[in-house]
Amino acid sequence: MAAAKKYSVEQIIAKLREVEKLQGQGMSIPAASKKIGITDQTFYRWRLRYGAMKEDEAHRLKLLEQENGRLKRIVADQALEISALKDLNRGKW
Repeated sequence: MAAAKKYSVEQIIAKLREVEKLQGQGMSIPAASKKIGITDQTFYRWRLRYGAMKEDEAHRLKLLEQENGRLKRIVADQALEISALKDLNRGKW
């Protein structure tokens, strides 16, 4: 089995538009997907997630997902610090 390729959000949207263009020329989705180098399952998964997005919206989504991950790490760190302080206050050290 070949290693999975990692596409940027912008590349995914470009590939979705390319499949749509080929489909408009009468090609089936599986054939168009194969022509651009992805499986039809990948196409359907991408279309569900990124189908109606424009490239700038996709870029913003990526930035928001990164920021969300950073904020989750901060909250987890703070929860650990609070727990440690409570244990220290109770004399459990």
